[in-house]
Amino acid sequence: MAEFIKLYNDNPNQKEIDRVVKILKNGGIIIYPTDTVYGLGCDITNTKALEKIALIKGVKLEKAKFSFICNNLSNLSDYVKQIDSSTFKILKRALPGPYTFILPGSNNLPKVFKKKKTVGIRIPNNTIIRTLVANLGNPIVSTSIRDEDEVLEYTTDPELIFEKWHKKVDVVIDGGYGGNEASTIIDFTEGYADVVREGKGSLDIL
Repeated sequence: MAEFIKLYNDNPNQKEIDRVVKILKNGGIIIYPTDTVYGLGCDITNTKALEKIALIKGVKLEKAKFSFICNNLSNLSDYVKQIDSSTFKILKRALPGPYTFILPGSNNLPKVFKKKKTVGIRIPNNTIIRTLVANLGNPIVSTSIRDEDEVLEYTTDPELIFEKWHKKVDVVIDGGYGGNEASTIIDFTEGYADVVREGKGSLDIL
């Protein structure tokens, strides 16, 4: 049975943050708020936890298209090959914000992602998840929680999320109502901006 932990975006309680970080370090899976939809995630360095998430999503881990949630742009170079200054300027303009940027992956990616040529990077404009990542010390792998009900593609009410997911995850963080519009995905791997999905993030940043 998952824990249901309430956190406030403007001032997340450090004791509760520490509790969630401990669970993540022990291979736990969490559901957490972002600046778009609620996400499902774990510590990117924990292979067992990553395998659990792939199983939940019904995909093979090596084929899974998970993004990494980072705290800021400073640890980007750990996971991404060098990007040109014009791309970096766009990232600086857009982040933190409701975007996923697909960038060329570096050789330092965790073992299970080694074969990946690209990596999706998210820095949400949400204090709760960024504080968790900062305290954990490395990114959290991220995938959205989709609803089987096609009309209601993303569940926005944390209590309903808990009701549905409490047997599959270790923690559901209640950070208030989530959005139901996903992030805008922009692919920079070919050296130019290719809009893969237009979501919440405006394309005015390009």
